[in-house]
Amino acid sequence: MKTVRRCQRFCGNAAIHFRKLTVLAESKPDFLESKQVLHAAADKDATRVSNLHYLVQLYAKIRSSMAGRACHAYAIRIGLEFDVLTSNMIINMYSKCGLVDDARQVFDEMPVRSLVSWNTIIGALTQNAENQEPLLLFIQMQRDGTPFNEFTISSVVCACALNCATLECMQLHAFSIKAAIDSNCFVGTALVDVYAKCSSIEDASRVFESMPETNAVTWSSMLAGYVKNGLFEEALLLFRNAQLIGFDKDPFMVSSAICACAGMATLIEGKQVHAISWKSGFGSNVYVASSLIDMYAKCGCIREASLVFQGVELRSKVLWNAMISGFAKHACALEARIIFEKMQQRGLLPDEVSYVSVLNACSHMGLYKEGEKYFELMVREHNLSPNALHYSCMIDILGRAGLVHNAYDLIQRMPFEATASMWGSLLASCRNYGDIEFAEIAAKHLFEMEPSNAGNHVLLANIYATNKKWEEVARARKLLRESDLRKERGLSWIEIKNKVHSFTVGERNHPQMNMIYDYLDNLVEELKKLNYKVDTNHDLHDVDENRKQTLLKHHSEKLAVSYGLMSLPSDIDIPIRIMKNLRICGDCHNFMKLVSKCTSREIIVRDTNRFHHFKDGCCSCGEFW
Repeated sequence: MKTVRRCQRFCGNAAIHFRKLTVLAESKPDFLESKQVLHAAADKDATRVSNLHYLVQLYAKIRSSMAGRACHAYAIRIGLEFDVLTSNMIINMYSKCGLVDDARQVFDEMPVRSLVSWNTIIGALTQNAENQEPLLLFIQMQRDGTPFNEFTISSVVCACALNCATLECMQLHAFSIKAAIDSNCFVGTALVDVYAKCSSIEDASRVFESMPETNAVTWSSMLAGYVKNGLFEEALLLFRNAQLIGFDKDPFMVSSAICACAGMATLIEGKQVHAISWKSGFGSNVYVASSLIDMYAKCGCIREASLVFQGVELRSKVLWNAMISGFAKHACALEARIIFEKMQQRGLLPDEVSYVSVLNACSHMGLYKEGEKYFELMVREHNLSPNALHYSCMIDILGRAGLVHNAYDLIQRMPFEATASMWGSLLASCRNYGDIEFAEIAAKHLFEMEPSNAGNHVLLANIYATNKKWEEVARARKLLRESDLRKERGLSWIEIKNKVHSFTVGERNHPQMNMIYDYLDNLVEELKKLNYKVDTNHDLHDVDENRKQTLLKHHSEKLAVSYGLMSLPSDIDIPIRIMKNLRICGDCHNFMKLVSKCTSREIIVRDTNRFHHFKDGCCSCGEFW
């Protein structure tokens, strides 16, 4: 009765409210779909019921809750509060305005409900992420013997996607098969979406392939599902198939395809999809533009990312966050902080994502005082509660700045348990500063949380080796051997003339391998003139010193940069961009700095942590990596 009582406050002057609303509608023609509808509403011969229905639909469309309440009041005033059609419209209006409790109250007070009533309230609860409510309502609907249709099923399935309720989704899938509506486009699309979001990508693919009819939402859901589950090549193949069959693209499909390019860091395909987005008229779409910014940033093209950002006139918070994140990845801390401030000057308040990005920017440059300022600001100024990502950033900031003890204290003070990422960040900081005490604490937690991650054992052994603790090094290596874990093999790749060339340490399969090794040997001789010497402290293999030097000399990123220098012309300003699946080692980092000085070429290396821009013998990371 709360909603009714609230609306009854309007009832004393309901007719006056209604006339004012009609005048308001007349004064706002841009809210209307056509003048013809407006005239019908104002026509003296039109019934007050049709006028009321028109206004309820109008204010649902423009999401005007106050005007909608006045319409509800007028419905009560003229005795239509229990009319099924009117109630359905009011439920829809409240749900569009985000007043789900009011919509549910109207539904619960209806003495008679139609199928539309059930579908409307279930859809409203689903759109507003009301947990299990849509499913419970559907169960109640079945117990009451109310007929259902494909819209009912698709809405309830979509509700399952919000909570990753895979079991319930499978039950609804079986239910739709039994009711012979599983081939319906709306039901199939909802099933594809929920299976993909719940990481059951094979089930999603099977449903998609079996659908006799699809639409743009179906393809977008499947594409987004592939991207969410890390199947980037499959996503691009699906996007290509959509083009081949002449399927009409929409911004969400294009955005997902760009995200797939970003996931693989494939600049060639990314530029091609960028061209398709402009040809399709989606270049300034907020989802497409934010995906392009992210793609270019992840492909090492921060200037191109910035150009995309500057080319969008109406910038949403999503775009600002994407640009801050892009600058952070490239250690452009000043630029990230400037964009962070400009966003607020434009009247957009930073959210949790904004703060994660700006804290990352501080982390990559060792700006711990600035990081602490932002961490305090998000709570004091913007009333945001730091989550695990924010704490993880702060632990990384303190650790990279050498404040390992402070980072550990922060872990102890957190309102929740530390994640593997936090302990990993602490362990990496201990490697940089040779802190054995906290390294052993962090490693102990990581061994329990990530028993199959060989990298943690290698990192601990590396810290022991740096401190000349050879017995501990031998013990760590022995534990690694006995556990039968294998460290991930280093892989680097580079795009040359629209083709990706991959390299591993000691690579022999490349058709130009002999020339690459000869070039690398000559390059090393040139670098020796700049006092370069292979630093074997960065190799933990149980082999002699000469073998260690050979292994380090032939690291995958060195082979990739050698091939890049051989293949890319030096007379034009083209950076050499290299991608790597592991963190770049200290010897390779020093090697890249000297190569950039010796050859006067800009070299960009993306490892698992960040981008390194090597130029004139310096790196953008400022040694905070």
